[in-house]
Amino acid sequence: MKTIDNNEDLLRLGLAIVNNSSLVERKLKRKRFDVDSTILVSLGKDYEGKVARLIQERRQMLNIKQKGKSANREGSGSGLHLIHLLLVSATLINENNATSAVDNLTELYRYVSVSGDSEQRVAAYFTDGLTARLLTPKSPFYSTVISKPCPTEEFKGFTQLYRVSPFYQFAHFTANQAILEAFDKEEGKNNGFLHVVDFDISHGFQWPSLIQSLSEKATTSSHSLSFFLTGIGNSIQELIDTEIRLGNFCKDFPNIKFEFHGLLRGSKITNLQRRVNETIAVNLVFYLSSLTDIVQISDTLTSVNSLSPSIVLLAEREGSKNNCGVLSSYVDALHYYAAMFDSLDACLPLQSVERLAIERDHLGKEIKEAVALDKVSCSRFETLETWKGRMERHGFVGMELSSKVNIQAKLLLKMRSHYNPRFEGESEGEGGGFTVYERDDGRAVSMGWQDRILVTASSWRPR
Repeated sequence: MKTIDNNEDLLRLGLAIVNNSSLVERKLKRKRFDVDSTILVSLGKDYEGKVARLIQERRQMLNIKQKGKSANREGSGSGLHLIHLLLVSATLINENNATSAVDNLTELYRYVSVSGDSEQRVAAYFTDGLTARLLTPKSPFYSTVISKPCPTEEFKGFTQLYRVSPFYQFAHFTANQAILEAFDKEEGKNNGFLHVVDFDISHGFQWPSLIQSLSEKATTSSHSLSFFLTGIGNSIQELIDTEIRLGNFCKDFPNIKFEFHGLLRGSKITNLQRRVNETIAVNLVFYLSSLTDIVQISDTLTSVNSLSPSIVLLAEREGSKNNCGVLSSYVDALHYYAAMFDSLDACLPLQSVERLAIERDHLGKEIKEAVALDKVSCSRFETLETWKGRMERHGFVGMELSSKVNIQAKLLLKMRSHYNPRFEGESEGEGGGFTVYERDDGRAVSMGWQDRILVTASSWRPR
């Protein structure tokens, strides 16, 4: 999906929504409409029929092949029109205008497709999220629309995205390089002990590259090193699987003493086991934005500061500067995921099985859960400046990233952006549409797709 100008098009879309509904400001003052509540009785059978047609249109969308769906895209099926319909639908739902919202969502299902082009695909998952939000969990159709992948499918979708796209690897490799450099600086006093506290273990995918780098360092110095990992996960099973996976990986590196300690999400880290003079690094990659309450973010940063870490790693999805209000929050989410879906063109063929799994079981799941639960908020997509202000208010100072970070990031893009022929012949360093930006006087680095910044990484230390 092509990106649109945040100011001009947001104004145009906002005016269009006002013309199709009540004043936008009123949507924040009303409770969400529940189609299974007593209000449904007053809407009558006509509304029930509209919901049934909505679900039927969705079924047809899932069954229509790409060729047939593409034919429906002429004229009103453009990317901008899809964005317009999504924003109108979101506004109507917030205003409890269920009847008009159903009409808009029904129209959307006629144009979107989970197997069409990137514009249709990303819009399909947003349409599902809005439909689920309209229905609420009490509806008999809710579980069908918001159906979740099983743990195996979810893990596979994440794994495949990690393998083919530079998105997660950029954040992880940047953080790992900064951790290594902080460890090197304290080599004379840390006794070869590195302790990482990872607030979102995410199956441990970040740490094999760090283990390998530590092993190379241990080989050079001719003495073993110790890597202690305290990982916070969403379930006991995730922690067990992560410990087994990393433990097996470390068997190939006998000069690294590895120890894993798992904690469930929400656990306090005040009684953290520590070794004398160890280098302690706190990993907050993609964690803080998952906290919907600003108080939780503040409490987490206060807790992190109390550990007196040598380095704190932060990486978050980037938002625009126009991130105040519901409309701009949805525009940010649409732009971000549209760029993510479009970037897959540089990684995988449109109809590859791997790509469909990535979109359905990982990116699509993220979209549907966020929209259905009304969590598309400013905290998910904020600017570097916003996160910088938060870190500084909690007693942290930004650390300058080394030149190795940028070199490593550009090398990663070269390796991972090789498929799409649209970008062949472009100048060196373009990365098939992916770009790297040095920001904040070298204290942060961002990766973007075309003109949209996707993720920004930075490192910090207590003041």
